[in-house]
Amino acid sequence: MSKRIGKSLVVNGATLVTEARWNAELDEKHERLVAWMREEGLAGVLIRRNENVAWLTGGAVELRVLTPSETGVASLLVSATGKRYYFTTENEAPRLHDEEFGALDFEPVIFPWYADNTVDAAAHAAGGPLGSDTPAAGATLVNLYPLRTALGEAEIARYRWLGAETAAATVEALNQVEPGLSEHDLEAITAAGLLRRGILPSVYLYAVDGRILKYKHAAARGARLKEYGMLNLCARKWGLAMSITRFVHFGAMPGGLIERFHAAAQVNAALLDATRVGATSAELFHVAQAAYAAEGYPGEEQFHHQGGPTGYWEREWIATPTGTETVVNNQAFAWNPSIRGGKAEDTVLLRDGKIEILTSTADLPIIEATANGRSYPAAGVLVK
Repeated sequence: MSKRIGKSLVVNGATLVTEARWNAELDEKHERLVAWMREEGLAGVLIRRNENVAWLTGGAVELRVLTPSETGVASLLVSATGKRYYFTTENEAPRLHDEEFGALDFEPVIFPWYADNTVDAAAHAAGGPLGSDTPAAGATLVNLYPLRTALGEAEIARYRWLGAETAAATVEALNQVEPGLSEHDLEAITAAGLLRRGILPSVYLYAVDGRILKYKHAAARGARLKEYGMLNLCARKWGLAMSITRFVHFGAMPGGLIERFHAAAQVNAALLDATRVGATSAELFHVAQAAYAAEGYPGEEQFHHQGGPTGYWEREWIATPTGTETVVNNQAFAWNPSIRGGKAEDTVLLRDGKIEILTSTADLPIIEATANGRSYPAAGVLVK
């Protein structure tokens, strides 16, 4: 197989993924995609969604300009014969060559900014039935998630770095929180720490005091902190998504809140212990349901989803009572059980039957939760 990328992934002067390892990742993904196309009877697939572009290019290409958009400023085409193209406009082409595709073996197809002809050009280049991960005239809509479910070695290396740095930025922000700051201040403090690290915040659910107890998804609305603050965030780099929630309390915590944190940690432990290859979405939902009941909070699972696998999307699917999706090896998860102000949320990796916490924060209090005799620590509240 020919070389797919001409560089190593270097972060802050350290090599995170060698050129050989990166090439191996990209070759394997290319082969997997081509084999899938042939099985589906497709001559080519047009890839426009940011998560799929990041997956196929091993995180080497970032096409976002409008952050919330599901697509970026270029599209990829891979043909069943193995040819690879990127389509973009003349105004974007120089930077994309220099900073995104220059080390990759994709052939550029360039249009004037006012005459983008990507779909027709992709259909012509494919020379037969075309699939697309976004709706496109004459193309079959395809879902590439099954191809990106399990993480490879190079992806895991990137994910570990992202987990550690996201956790560090969260702790850094938590230590700066003080009474009188607004929920928007908490957002700004965390965003600054993430952006300094080259990490893009993607979800902010920041709340203080009574809003934490009242709302499960408490988007910041500017309330000012008195005693209790929550930093609930997701962040992205190389297309990979990371989730973490941490709390700070000024003064002694109420006994009831302490109890609910311990109960949420136990539900989290039950979910992590049940996250095993072959487990279904429905089975995991019922594990959470039973764990809430065992902790004295029956029905708590009805008030909010419990999380699920992550990777190139903040949640690739969530556990539901009838869900048929199944767990695979080398898959990342972010469970988020919560009980009236108490919550546990980290991003973890299931690897060969073991759970690895990617967002561990050893400097913060730890709740030692267990399930089936195995320990699954959860973060406690930082009390100041």
